[in-house]
Amino acid sequence: MQTATVSQRLDRLPILPFHKRILMLVGAGLFFDAFDIYLANSVLGALVQDGWSTVDKNAAFLSATAFGMLLGSVMAGILGDRYGRKFTYQFNLLVFGLSSIACAFMPTMEWLIGARFVTGIGLGAELVIGYGLLSEFVPPSHRGRWAALLSCIAQFGLFAATLTSWIVIPSLGWRAMFIIAGVGGLIVFIARKNIPESPRWLERNGKQAEADAIVTKIESETSVGKLAPIAPSQEAASLGKINPLAARFHKPLAIGAVTQIVQSAAIYGFIALLPTFLAKQGIPINKSLGQSVLMTFGGPAGALAAYFLTDRIGRKPAIIGASVLGAIIGPCFALVQSQEIATALGFLMFGLVYFLVSVIQAGYLPELFPTEVRMRLTSWAVIAGRLTSIGIPFVSVYLVQSGGLLAVVGTVAVLLVVQAVMIATLAVETNRKSLEEIEADTLDGSSTAPAAHRKAI
Repeated sequence: MQTATVSQRLDRLPILPFHKRILMLVGAGLFFDAFDIYLANSVLGALVQDGWSTVDKNAAFLSATAFGMLLGSVMAGILGDRYGRKFTYQFNLLVFGLSSIACAFMPTMEWLIGARFVTGIGLGAELVIGYGLLSEFVPPSHRGRWAALLSCIAQFGLFAATLTSWIVIPSLGWRAMFIIAGVGGLIVFIARKNIPESPRWLERNGKQAEADAIVTKIESETSVGKLAPIAPSQEAASLGKINPLAARFHKPLAIGAVTQIVQSAAIYGFIALLPTFLAKQGIPINKSLGQSVLMTFGGPAGALAAYFLTDRIGRKPAIIGASVLGAIIGPCFALVQSQEIATALGFLMFGLVYFLVSVIQAGYLPELFPTEVRMRLTSWAVIAGRLTSIGIPFVSVYLVQSGGLLAVVGTVAVLLVVQAVMIATLAVETNRKSLEEIEADTLDGSSTAPAAHRKAI
């Protein structure tokens, strides 16, 4: 009788206290990651109003962050697949925790931009590792909704950063925001020391005994009688080591890259600069931050919607539907005159953007690639988004100066339509499939997959 692999044993588990613990610990890191990223939304508006910075310097700040995140994504892909998930997610927390505290003590905007680049390295690594790590523990029946739940925790970082800025900046100043983010990251670094390594990664790297021990400990949280039998369809093909340059997952990489470009355009070209745009229109910083707080409720609301829908309707319908709705609502937001209606539409736009983040970045993207190279190929797709993030703030400043806010959201709307068409025509459905089944299907359907691998499948 064939011995079950650790992947098969993980996939047959019910949701256990272990899964809840790892969700909270990984989620805490992503929460402060998001808090650190999105504190820029409010801090930059305050810096402009105080005369400490300009719109152009703010764009440089965002681009430096994005460039650091680009480097962090590359490092996370290499380190995560080579040295393991655990080493990498702890290393990145230490980097962004310490460097964020350092940002609070920078004497000029130029020094702050340099320190923010270092912070970006840690921020970029966390986003690649966190979502991929959870996908390797959670069974297929819950993977989509738990990825969305993890994203929901992260999106509360957006809301918390905006709300905290609204309270803290007028009384304590913008420097306090960086200290709060950095200290939070270091607390999570200490709390996360006991998260185990991914058994899937250990198994694929020849560390079977260590992988078995971890899975056995997880299984001990439930009785043997409650464990589902190993389904034949869940058996993973023996694919051996996969060289990402040889396997050449052209279609998944293209799909992942386009979705990350669209995501970056929406977040860094519109959402991140919204308080700055409002401040430049003469709206007082306290009022513009108040409007932004209301809009950012859409972040966790979108992630919660993904939690309820992604495993029910599938990844493709979820992505297509939200992209089309976003392409319609975005221009409406820029056209309305009423601030109340604009705030409501802004809430919906935030919700749709972060619904897509929850479905795609948290769930769909890590599912597309094999365990041996999951972090590397995920990081390759994320790099496309990071490159977009570097340039999009300057593009947005140009667009808003030449055509107003409508030009910015109109560009985002066009990109959302492109994304919807691409997903409808090229993407594969991964809903409720084991990671190994997705892996086998991808290799079997790829004309560029190594012949030996296709034969093995």
